[in-house]
Formats: sequence, structure tokens, C-alpha cells
Amino acid sequence: MTPFEYLLPYSLDEALSLLDPEDPGIRPVSGGTAIMLMMKAGVLTPTRLVSLHKIGDQHAAIQRNAAGELLIGGMARLADIERHPTVREKCPLLSQALRGVANPRVRAVATIGGNLSHADPHLDMPPVLSALSARVVITGPDGIRTVNAEDFCTGYYETVVKRDELVTQIIVPAQAGPGAYLKLTTRAAHDWPALGIALVLKVADGKVLSSNIFTGAATDRPTRLLQAQSVLEQQGLAETALRAAGEAAVAETTLMEDAHGSVAYKSQLLRIALPRAIDNALRHSRSHA
Repeated sequence: MTPFEYLLPYSLDEALSLLDPEDPGIRPVSGGTAIMLMMKAGVLTPTRLVSLHKIGDQHAAIQRNAAGELLIGGMARLADIERHPTVREKCPLLSQALRGVANPRVRAVATIGGNLSHADPHLDMPPVLSALSARVVITGPDGIRTVNAEDFCTGYYETVVKRDELVTQIIVPAQAGPGAYLKLTTRAAHDWPALGIALVLKVADGKVLSSNIFTGAATDRPTRLLQAQSVLEQQGLAETALRAAGEAAVAETTLMEDAHGSVAYKSQLLRIALPRAIDNALRHSRSHA
């Protein structure tokens, strides 16, 4: 392994000062689950790793603001988010989705900020947070900026975060209505998905007032299914409408082939998964009514 610096700053400002916008060999590290795998595979040879473990417990806090939104620190571990009582009460979709991320050992160390910043298109959190209308707070030498979760990933392993910036907080509104995350894998349930569907519906009297529907894994970034949303909002939740939404999703989405399946295979998964995810959301909502 090529030698590299490993630095341990004791504040956010110090950590930011050790990053370099011009040097791709300098990387921040929080949980380290993705970076260690990349280093072992030889696809990453850093010159400097900047550990975020000592920048302050406040950056791992999980709380609510006056508007009822969840404020999740970028250093919050996935397992802590999943088990947090406020998350389970106000945002059950997030808690449910986190239970299926990787395995308990990974969730015990991986952080939400690191997970998002890695931007592997097969990750669960980007489409889930997009469906929840979450916002991502990014801090850098020029100050703080906020972007919508659905705009955070820009491509394969690419995000809007600059090399001298860090994800410091995720803001998640209280879940607006029934939601579900359904991922279809080719092996174990915790494996990388061939396709994922995350959705939140706002429903009244059997009508869909609004919907957020995103697919992941089969696309290079979380992708909103606008035509499928339109079908549901116009036609409702009848079985024929759900099938039509699935067909609309396939027609509007550019899927990508990878080791988990061909475009034709993933098209069929999407066609089947969307109605199933909607049904899961509605059944879960009725069982907790």
C-alpha cells in the first residue's frame, strides 16, 4: 500500500482547512467503510486521509427543529438513525430503509454524510432521502449551502460537494404520507440492489394529492419518475392505475446495464416493483392507522 498521511483534526474548521479543492488524493473519512474497500481494491491511492471522528459530537446529533423537521448530523451513524425513536415516529420510511442497508456491522460505523458523499448509484439513501424531500447541508471555506437531496448526486460517484467541502447535516421533513422503499436484489437482501423504488404519497379519500417517486440502482443517480407520478395523481390508486404507472415509469426512464442485470431485466423489475411498492406503502399505512 502506498504511504499516506492520516490526520485527526479536532474541529470542523480544522478538518476543512486540511482539505484541498485541487488535490483528489486528499479525502475526508468518517465511517471509512467505502474508502477502505476502494483502497483494498486499488482504485483509490490517497495521499492524505482526514479523519472526522474527533470534530465534535454535535455533528452526530439527531434532533427536531421548531418546524418538526429532523436535523441529522452528517456524522450520525446509520444504526443510530434507524433506532432513534423520533425517526421511527416521524419518518418511518427512513427507519425502514436503513434496516436493509448493508449489514449490522456496516451500519454501526457508516455515517449518513459519508454514505451520501460516496454516491454509488446502488446506495439506498439517495433515493429514499429524495422521496422524503430532504435537504443536504454542505459546509466549506466559503460558508454553508443547502441543496435538495434529489439534486445532490450528479452522476456515477459524483455529487455537488466540492473537494474542500463536507456534508454536515441532513434536514428531513416529517413524512407527508404513506411511504415505502422496495429494493430488488439478485442475491442476499442486504446486497447491492438491481433496482430500488422509494416513494412517499399524500393521499385523501382514495385520491393521490401529490407523490414523490424515485428509482435508484438501475440509473446513475436517483431519478424522479414524473410520468408515473402524473398517472397516479390523475387516475388514483386502482389496480389499473398502478399498472399504468409501472408502464409509464419504464417508458420515461433510461436504465443502465451492470453486473446486476440487463436493461430489459431491469425494465421488467421496474414495471413490477412500482405497483408493489405503492401497495406496500398503503398496507403499512393502514396497519398503523
